[in-house]
This record gives sequence, C-alpha cells and structure tokens, in this order.
Amino acid sequence: MAETIRILIPEEEVNRRISEIAAQISRDYEGKSIHLICILKGGVFFTCELAKRLTIPVSLDFMSVSSYGGGTVSSGVVKIVKDLDDPLEGKEVLIVEDIIDSGRTLAYLLEILKQRHPAGIRLCTLLDKPERRVKKQVTVDYTCFTIPDEFVVGYGLDYDQKYRNLPYIGVVEQ
Repeated sequence: MAETIRILIPEEEVNRRISEIAAQISRDYEGKSIHLICILKGGVFFTCELAKRLTIPVSLDFMSVSSYGGGTVSSGVVKIVKDLDDPLEGKEVLIVEDIIDSGRTLAYLLEILKQRHPAGIRLCTLLDKPERRVKKQVTVDYTCFTIPDEFVVGYGLDYDQKYRNLPYIGVVEQ
C-alpha cells in the first residue's frame, strides 16, 4: 500500500525559520568564523540552506554515524561510519542535525568531539522531538521547530530512503 504524506510544516515556513535561525547564529558568532559539522545523510539539506544564509565565515565538514541494534529502536551503540576530514582544535563548532529525538547518538558524538578540543561546540537542529529525549544532557542551542512524536519526512529526512527531497516537512500516513 502506498504512503500518503500530510504536510506538517510548509516549505515557506521552513525557509522563513531557517533564515531566522541563521540570523541568530550570525549574531551570536559575530566577529568569529564557524565550523559546521553536517551529520549525514539527513542533515545535508538543512546544512546547505543554513550555510547559505549565514553572514559570518563558514567552513564545513561531514560526519556519518549509525546507531544500530535489533529492530527500529537505537541500541545506543554508535558507530562512526565517516569521520571528519579536518581537526577541530580551536574551532567554534556547530553540529547541524536534521532531527533530534532520543539524543543517544548526539550524547555520544558530543563526548567524542569535545575530546578534539574545539574552542566551543553547539548544536543546531531543524526538528526537535523533546518528548522522546532519553539523554537529558543533550541541550539543543538552535531549534527551528519542535514537533510532536510523529514519523516525519522531507528536507533530508527519509522513509526507506524516499522523500528526502521534499521541500517541506511531512508526516507519513499509511
């Protein structure tokens, strides 16, 4: 049976909010440059749109991680599939994610990346599902949208590798 996608956040609203967050980040880092770490694959659409709107100097790197285990629930065990190309020492780092829910993967990543001695490290996400948060120590510094606990696609988020390219945030309905 084919899925239908209900629009949760329209494209215009997504674009407006990314511009607002980019302006806030640009103000917060005024006079500094920022090193964006895009968490692949889902974060790439948001990272590119965010980077285009920043008015401060930007460098960019990519990281791919997977939390694996039986079934559809993260085991909390994180494997780095693609590590960063550049060192972080002394850099102002902003991790850019598509969605944060349990926080398990990011809790692990934050610990690993802090050991690489950046000047500072903050977290930016397109979508946040705080009611699913297991790791309470994961603090999101910049959030575009707080959403209910629904399965969302679009703007980099996928369902079985489909729907990443949708220009809006949608909910998969069976």
